[in-house]
Formats: sequence, structure tokens, C-alpha cells
Amino acid sequence: MTRAGNIFKFFAGECLRLSGDYLPSVRPGVNVEVTREALGVVGLITPWNFPIAIPAWKIAPALAYGNCVVLKPADLVPGCAWALAEIISRAGFPAGVFNLVMGSGRVVGDALVQSPKVDGISFTGSVGVGRQIAVSCVSRQAKVQLEMGGKNPQVILDDADLKQAVELSVQSAFYSTGQRCTASSRFIVTAGIHDKFVEAVAERMKSIKVGHALKTGTDIGPVVSQAQLEQDLKYIDIGQSEGARLVSGGGLVTCDTEGYYLAPTLFADSEAAMRISREEIFGPVANVVRVADYEAALAMANDTEFGLSAGIATTSLKYANHFKRHSQAGMVMVNLPTAGVDYHVPFGGRKGSSYGSREQGRYAQEFYTVVKTSYIGS
Repeated sequence: MTRAGNIFKFFAGECLRLSGDYLPSVRPGVNVEVTREALGVVGLITPWNFPIAIPAWKIAPALAYGNCVVLKPADLVPGCAWALAEIISRAGFPAGVFNLVMGSGRVVGDALVQSPKVDGISFTGSVGVGRQIAVSCVSRQAKVQLEMGGKNPQVILDDADLKQAVELSVQSAFYSTGQRCTASSRFIVTAGIHDKFVEAVAERMKSIKVGHALKTGTDIGPVVSQAQLEQDLKYIDIGQSEGARLVSGGGLVTCDTEGYYLAPTLFADSEAAMRISREEIFGPVANVVRVADYEAALAMANDTEFGLSAGIATTSLKYANHFKRHSQAGMVMVNLPTAGVDYHVPFGGRKGSSYGSREQGRYAQEFYTVVKTSYIGS
């Protein structure tokens, strides 16, 4: 909620920060104006994992730059979208500027994507759905912006501060129940610190409190749904069948209230080719892969179809700078969790994680506006 409020405040300021260019032409007596105009009608399709913040970071720039909005939230979180729409309705927008529609993605979402009246689609969700949306939008020449999956690496080098590396890794993998596209579910650890790291993470996991999300003292709430829980458990079975060693977790947790409570789960002795090392799980499940040195760690970090976020834990400025430059990710974290980003700077990735222009900050104008060039003769 706090983040959503900050986002709306930031883009309220953007209403007054719209900039352009006024340039002389190469022809005498002619000047050139470069300005931005609203894209038109935008369809926003949002996921369940951040049911207030993600709609906010799409809605706020869309409105600030002069567009009309149709929001289609995920089926699992209609209440959050309704509450947000009710707040927006009190702001005094003319009828039809902001619109909320409910329903399944296959019906309502597809209608938005296919409609010739919708000038652009901004989507956050799964890779498969995102790619289908891209094809549909490009076929009718509508603008499209996609934020999809991640298999974000967290590299731990021998020279890392062990306590810091453990804490940022635990936060990256397990907080928010691992249900973040920026979560790290693969720890790539160099040989000299590997055993100490695995032992320390396992010890730290003992203090993670799983329970009702609104109860004081809870660190991790339940998995979002039965279907997601089944997917998480499937990958835990896959990890064991592939030969990875189950270090901690792996089962359900009994709490005072009913819910899909899953213990944070850590695998070790895993290989880069295993499915748990390559496929997005979207739950509190992580695995450790041992590598020889920094060069091997960097190569493994980049060996993925995704490229959203990547982290490195090190006290070496040399390796930190090299990793920032050579990591094939849209966002790089040095001695920080891979999850956790600011609202005033660009958000997005590379490869299979993102498609189109960046979200958030002033870079949001790249999607929600179109550029016009005007020539003025004397």
C-alpha cells in the first residue's frame, strides 16, 4: 500500500515534468519541436503477487501521461483491484478514463488484447501467456510491454561476508513466500565458501516463522493457492528425483489457521542442468550449485533463458564491477537481495524475462506516450 501511494505521488509530479526538445533544423529558418503525446487506450493485465503495487505502477503513469485505462486484475485478487478502483473513482476523473473489468484471462484478457480500440497492452505474468500476447499485439500493430518470469541467480564468492550473504540470500529466496519475479531460487556459490554457506543458510532457515500473514511475528505467509502449492511440491519432488540433496524444508507446515503453508525449502549438491536450476518455481524453494571460481559463477549465472535480476555477494570491487557489466540481467544487485526495487528507477529485464520498454520511473513514458516531431517554418 505504501509503495502504491509513493508511485501515485511520483507520477503526479511527472505530469509537470513532461519534457521535449526544441531544435534548429538543418534548413535555415526552420525549427523543430519534439513532443510526447498520450498513446490512447491502454489495457493493463496484472498478476496476483503484488495486487496493489503492480496495478499502481501501471495505472499511475498511464493516467499521468494522458491515457485512458482498462485494468484487468488476476482472478485471485479482485478485492484489491476493486478497492484501488474505488479510491481512483474519488479523484474526479471523467467517466471512462479509468475502467475496471473482471474475469478470466482467456476471456476478458483476450478481448482486451484483440480489441482494435486498445492501443497498447502492458502485461505482467507468465512467459507462455506473455508470448501469446506479444504475437497478438504485433499482428495488429498495437504497442506491447511484457514483464514475465525469472530464474534469478545469486552469486556468492569466497570473499563474501558470510553473515551478509546468508541474510540477503534468505530474503531473496524465501520472503514473500518466494512469489516474486525477482526472487532468487538459485544460489551459485564458489567452492571455498560453499559448505559454510549451505550450513549457515540451513541454520538461518530454522528461525523463519511460517504462519498467518497478518499475525505478529510471521515472516512468511501461505502459498497463494492450491494450484501453486501443488506446483511447488512437484518441483520439490523433481529436485529429489534429479539427485539434489534436500537440506531443509520440503513439506507442509501446520498452523493455527487453514492455509497452503509450505516450509521454506533448500536443496544442495544440485547441477546446472537440473530442472530446479533452470525452471521458475515461484515458491519458497531454492537450490545451491557449487562452482570453482568467479568466472564459472558468471557463466552459470548467465546460462538461463531469463534475465530479470541477478545478485552478487563479494567484498571485491573488481568482481562487483565486472559482474555489473557482464551480467545478462536488466537489474543487478551488489551485496543486496535480488528482490527489492525502487519505484523511481526503471524496472525490467532481458531475454525471456521482459519485452518492450521499461516500467517505472521516467522511463515509463517510453511505453505510455508516442513521440511527435513538428517542423515550424518562419
